Amino acid sequence: HQIGVVVFGWNQGQRQEAQLGRTTQSFVQIPTAKLKKRVKQLCEYHGIKFVETEESYTSKTSFLDGDFLPTFGAKPEGWKPSGKRVNRGMFRTGKGLFINADLNGAANILRKVETQLGLVLVKVCRQVLTLATRFRIWETKTKKRSGTASAYDVASV
Repeated sequence: HQIGVVVFGWNQGQRQEAQLGRTTQSFVQIPTAKLKKRVKQLCEYHGIKFVETEESYTSKTSFLDGDFLPTFGAKPEGWKPSGKRVNRGMFRTGKGLFINADLNGAANILRKVETQLGLVLVKVCRQVLTLATRFRIWETKTKKRSGTASAYDVASV
């Protein structure tokens, strides 16, 4: 898939500082530190660059509207994002367009490292942020003796 970089959005102390009411119990069960460590190992093994960045406000901010992305603890007084997450998996931009909420957050995480990595995100448009494409980057294709191709997991996350 010609993937050369994996960007991992991470907030230090995320688990301890989660105060989401009824959601907290299920939210903090996700072992993100363990996941991050494993993804980093797999990236090193496969020769893929691993970049970690803080991800504050990436889910609240609209990528398509080009909202300002503050860093944790440095949010300007009176700052308000133009878009809003309307339900699970759906984000409405300030212009009223509906896009996938996870893809919007991922695009905003890329914005945080755009300059550092020399990325050009101009071509990222609504079409790209509407329907997710799954890449199985840890799989390799091999041929069975019968001649049919199948995929075997190189490693599991």
